[in-house]
Amino acid sequence: MAERRRKFYGWGYEDQGPNAEQQKHMAERMAQRFGLAELKIAPAPTEADLNLRAPRVKPPDALAAICSTRVHDRAEHSYGRSFSDIVRAFRREYPNPFDFVAYPRNEEDVVRILEWCTSARVAASPYGGGSSVVGGVEPPAGGDYRGAVSIDLGKLDRVLEVDRASRAARIQGGVFGPALEDQLRPHGLTLRHFPQSFEFSSLGGWIATRSGGHYATLYTHIDDFVESTRVVTPVGTLESRRLPGSGAGPSPDRMFIGSEGTLGIITEAWMRLQDRPTFRAGASIAFQDFITGAKAVKAIAQAGLYPANCRLLDPGEAAKAGANQGEAAVMVLAFESADHALEPWIKRALECCADFGGQIPKAAGATRTDKEATHEGAAGAWRDAFLKAPYLIDSLVAMGMVSDTFETAITWDRFEEFHTRLMASARDAVTRVCGQGSVTVRFTHAYPDGPAPYYTILAPGKAGSQLAQWAEIKRAVSDTLIGLGGTITHHHAVGRDHRPWYDRQRPDLFALAFKAAKRALDPQAVLNPGVLIDP
Repeated sequence: MAERRRKFYGWGYEDQGPNAEQQKHMAERMAQRFGLAELKIAPAPTEADLNLRAPRVKPPDALAAICSTRVHDRAEHSYGRSFSDIVRAFRREYPNPFDFVAYPRNEEDVVRILEWCTSARVAASPYGGGSSVVGGVEPPAGGDYRGAVSIDLGKLDRVLEVDRASRAARIQGGVFGPALEDQLRPHGLTLRHFPQSFEFSSLGGWIATRSGGHYATLYTHIDDFVESTRVVTPVGTLESRRLPGSGAGPSPDRMFIGSEGTLGIITEAWMRLQDRPTFRAGASIAFQDFITGAKAVKAIAQAGLYPANCRLLDPGEAAKAGANQGEAAVMVLAFESADHALEPWIKRALECCADFGGQIPKAAGATRTDKEATHEGAAGAWRDAFLKAPYLIDSLVAMGMVSDTFETAITWDRFEEFHTRLMASARDAVTRVCGQGSVTVRFTHAYPDGPAPYYTILAPGKAGSQLAQWAEIKRAVSDTLIGLGGTITHHHAVGRDHRPWYDRQRPDLFALAFKAAKRALDPQAVLNPGVLIDP
């Protein structure tokens, strides 16, 4: 049987995504939406189209058996899955591919690879699922490196130990989301961390990038689930003590959570788990506008109710997801538990919504025990659209559109002005650069002290200018966002794409401290050069 392969140029497997007829229908709808002539769909690149530079270095004989110089492997690992990555792939532009890809079978292989990279002056980029949308996995563009290797952790994919009493498990860093949940299911446990990239992202990647997941409140980031980490660095391996909590100085785990592969490679982690939920209660509530809905989200967040889902869609996002026709903003609200019925919690949350004119469905508030409870109505429409979204980027690129997202967070006291000015900046940039386009927003997460808004732009591109248009819009919106006091990223990480604004956001003295840690753990600066800091 032929091996089922991931696309080297886009999201998912080669047999996934919209087919030719579906792409044609998408193009017709897009042309109608923006009043355009027929949109032609460019063919996806094939392996035969690529002319990759010959490898500049080769692995030592002792590592050759776990390394590949195949064109598909090198191309797949040389880009992430952002809009700009996919545009470059569709252009068949691979000016700086990895020289080879290493597939360590165990931690000992990781140690040997890093030892060789350090001695041979070869850059090394850890690779989980390659779902980065911020330039986090590609080779360095500069520096005096003799070559570059991508270290794919995909073979480190097992749950090694389960502590049912403490509700925790020791898990290898390369395991993808679905495989992780499959291994936990027989124990009645779940990590319950479902980023949009869940299908093609790994535990180590989630930890390294401070991934945001399923929970819209309380357990919003992977940080909340990390009990201890085991990390291979160029100067040695370290493992933090496994504890439910500790006040013993700065946390060693916090040093590596969010380090984006610059300090070491996360090979294992003990993770806090949960019993699989059996009780569910949810509702979709319409509001006259986004700002009014935001006030209801604030009330729920500050009431200490901690719903699993409390996402707010503006009318444009609601229409896009099929939740309505675009006439109202929609809150997707859900509670879940493995222990108790949920009526008191959702009843109070619905009261908060009613206080701000929310339209409460008649059947809202009942606890259900069937899995389909979260798949129905507007909530189900949003969920389906959310999971399908990554598969559509290839098609949007193929038909010449410009599309990207900007996610951030801001405190409630500044939110309304922040949102108004950021929307104006984004709309101005899209109109100036593309002539027309749409800007929509939703909340992905909500905290007692502020929301995490997620903005999406979609606009017609100019032939041959998609990258330049994308970059100009990104600069304009990011400059505004940072100038207004937001964060350059809430859960997508920094990578290389966000570096200019991350450098403005972080305190200078912290940058010095981080560079000192880099020098101590990676003295030859071979790990992911250019991410977070320069070599």
